[in-house]
Amino acid sequence: MSTTTPTALVPLTTRDAETLIAAARRAADDAGVTVSVTVLDAGGHPLAFRRDDRAVPISGETSTRKAYTALQLNAPTADLVDLVKPDGPFHSLPTALDKPLLFIAGGIPVHRDGHLVGAIGVGGGAPEQDHGFATAAVDALAVIDR
Repeated sequence: MSTTTPTALVPLTTRDAETLIAAARRAADDAGVTVSVTVLDAGGHPLAFRRDDRAVPISGETSTRKAYTALQLNAPTADLVDLVKPDGPFHSLPTALDKPLLFIAGGIPVHRDGHLVGAIGVGGGAPEQDHGFATAAVDALAVIDR
């Protein structure tokens, strides 16, 4: 009889959050864009937040809502935009729930060993830019996790 010991899920840590923020900000800096970056753990609790000095104030709120939306729906917010348009299958979702959802590109769930462990949200640039900055951050964390 063979027994296997289950591998413990390693949660997203504050160190991971700092890695995500640094990588997103580096990508934004390279593009000449000032941003806010929010990292949430699997429970939706803030692990880290950073707003560039010159980033528009609302970017802090949008980065947090993008991260929350990506976490709750376990999907990049860029993939959800068309679903909530007036002719989309989930067009009433943004107003049906009393939750801080935001369906603008820039939020990405963070997975570890196939499990959802948190999310990152970036706000301040154009939606496609924010999505790219968040993607760069998740890719940087994946390199460290290998």
